[in-house]
Amino acid sequence: MTSGERREQLIEVAAGLFAANGVDGTSVEEIAACAGVSKPIVYEHFGSKDGLYAVVVDRQVRLLQDALRHALDQPHQGPRRTLESAVLALLDYIDDHPDGFRIISRDSPVGSATGSYASILSDVAAWVEGILHDRFLEHGLDPEHVSIYAQALTGMVGMTGLAWLDDRQPAKEVVAAHLVDLGLNGLARLSAEPRLTRRPGRVPPDEPGRP
Repeated sequence: MTSGERREQLIEVAAGLFAANGVDGTSVEEIAACAGVSKPIVYEHFGSKDGLYAVVVDRQVRLLQDALRHALDQPHQGPRRTLESAVLALLDYIDDHPDGFRIISRDSPVGSATGSYASILSDVAAWVEGILHDRFLEHGLDPEHVSIYAQALTGMVGMTGLAWLDDRQPAKEVVAAHLVDLGLNGLARLSAEPRLTRRPGRVPPDEPGRP
């Protein structure tokens, strides 16, 4: 096995262990044993367990970022196709890389500047905010609070992805269709000035002298 092949083997083995046990529950000894090498080989390639973990996280973050960026940057799609592409990109990633998704959605990266699942969703929300801002203006709506809607849409998709990870039912196309339908129909029926039907009552604090 060449040095490059050994490195890839260690990354793959470590990803499976990190996904199953978390970074704190995984030792260098376990990684080395599963890969059939000695501990010094792991240190030679990555310096430490944290160094190996950072490489695993960075690779998975980049895979998901690239998939979402490709989906969101397609020209002339229109809002529906763009949302469909983004939702399916996330679900495809979860389907193809379940261990990677478990890692980036559960743990915080060690020494990585590329961020975590939360920061990926934040980046997507910023992109969605720009799209929604233009749509709000087109429909005569005040874009002041557009960030609320961008975060809501992104959070809806992100949390559904987490829930879908374990059993992956129903099919991802069905999940995507429901998310897109909810998102677009909700946006289509926005009120210009949304208000609560009533303000929820509050229990007043005890006043001095009251029984």
